[in-house]
Amino acid sequence: MISFSNINKQYGKQLIFVEASFQLNPGEKVGLVGPNGSGKTTLFRMVMREEEADEGEVSVPKKLTIGYFRQDVEEMTGRPVLDEAIAGSGRVGDLHHELEDLHRAMNDPAQADDMDRILARFGEVQEEYEHLGGYTLEAQAREVLAGLGFHEDQIDGDVGALSGGWKMRVALARVLLGRPDVLLMDEPTNHLDIESIIWLEQFLKSYPGALLMTSHDRDFMNRIVSKIAEIDSGEIICYSGDYDFYERERTIRETNQQAAFARQQAMLAKQNRFIERFKTHAAKAAQVQSRIKALDKVERLELPKQRSVVKFEFRTPPRSGDQVAVIEDIHKSYGSRVIYDGLDLTIRRGERWAVMGRNGAGKTTLLKMIAGVTQPDSGSIRLGASLNMGYFAQQSLDVLDPDLTVGEQLQNDFPQDGIGSLRTLAGAFQFCGDDVEKRIRSLSGGEKSRLAMARMLYNPPNFLVLDEPTNHLDLATKEMLVDALKDFEGTMIFVSHDRTFLRGLGSRVLELGGESGTERIPRVYPGTYVEYVQTIGHEAPGIYA
Repeated sequence: MISFSNINKQYGKQLIFVEASFQLNPGEKVGLVGPNGSGKTTLFRMVMREEEADEGEVSVPKKLTIGYFRQDVEEMTGRPVLDEAIAGSGRVGDLHHELEDLHRAMNDPAQADDMDRILARFGEVQEEYEHLGGYTLEAQAREVLAGLGFHEDQIDGDVGALSGGWKMRVALARVLLGRPDVLLMDEPTNHLDIESIIWLEQFLKSYPGALLMTSHDRDFMNRIVSKIAEIDSGEIICYSGDYDFYERERTIRETNQQAAFARQQAMLAKQNRFIERFKTHAAKAAQVQSRIKALDKVERLELPKQRSVVKFEFRTPPRSGDQVAVIEDIHKSYGSRVIYDGLDLTIRRGERWAVMGRNGAGKTTLLKMIAGVTQPDSGSIRLGASLNMGYFAQQSLDVLDPDLTVGEQLQNDFPQDGIGSLRTLAGAFQFCGDDVEKRIRSLSGGEKSRLAMARMLYNPPNFLVLDEPTNHLDLATKEMLVDALKDFEGTMIFVSHDRTFLRGLGSRVLELGGESGTERIPRVYPGTYVEYVQTIGHEAPGIYA
């Protein structure tokens, strides 16, 4: 279907691909992995003919339809969300929008003299639209948009009124509705909540076309892909299995490479000792020359690159009082929409609350009220004694100074600490080598999130309020963060769509919205997230149909 044969590609001095080969077959679902900058996006762009290989051949059949979901979304405005989503449906989408234009023309008095032509064209377009199944397209679009978390009023509303994250969902819906032969998906879960992720899993598992995707969500990858393509030092190495299988096999492969390297080094040392010892002995001259020639022909092995993640260990936060936050009779509405109608909750020292609920149930609103960013309409939130709160949300990025480098920002924040410990902190959050010299204004959203999280956790508060802390974190950094937070001696309340994070840290669960999604009475599960899932039989309350 799509093949890369002996591809070479470089940017300046940076080698991306070196005689790399790879093939995506019909119906295959493949996870594409590799460190930042390894060439994952470059590979996607070469499939789309947005970039060319320096050498080698990229073969993409002409009649193959390809849908590409990427992180940079073009501007959307001027039409309903539904119409914007339908725009990705190829010929059917084009006909849908032409029918909309013709409807408007038929109701436009200024075009009355042209009505015969308009009506004739309307009949032609309507016939082709019906033949291609266009009248089921709107129902399909509404189903996909609902699966991605949109309410009916949003679906029929102006796409221009949406935030960037919601526009990403519209772009995702547009790609899915196109039903292409091949889906290329670059981090499709970044802006989704857990309910939408679970819906997307089901959609992609039953999707008949081929799929090539990147994802930092281990569960998502494991449930969908049956093959992993790893970009490693310019090569593309394939593993037949899910992400967990790839990790195990990669470890075995690295161990074997290290053993082969050690054996070769021992052999080379032995031969070199012989050569050094007897190079001046005339009687051994022939043997020495023979061994020198033999060594010249030996292909030197290299040690596999170590992708170690710097372990981050928390400093012990000061002890808080036993009652960290007492929430009493909270009411909160936005216009006619009631979010909270008398919420009571007590958060005690050492508890780790995972807040669950459908999109719009009030998860972020609750965290904002606890952090003091938003005030309830009535009721009270009392914070306990000796409390030092750390609040992480996307707005946390606004406190970073865009004119500073990563290293300068950390030195400004922690002037009493040495460069070595700050470098370790930066390394734990994947700012290695020259990365600490990057200007903050040039960082991606994910890099800014990592830096904001590093700053907050270096001298940890005793009460963490975290809203989607794992957004944009790669798998290694995310798992480092979960391991570090397991040893955290303070209190937490968090919203997360990452099941590794939820399983690793949730010791209490607050479910908002109830099973139907319309009940406003929250429910408390006194056990872990794992026990919560066993109790309700689902990974999130919002997937109830």
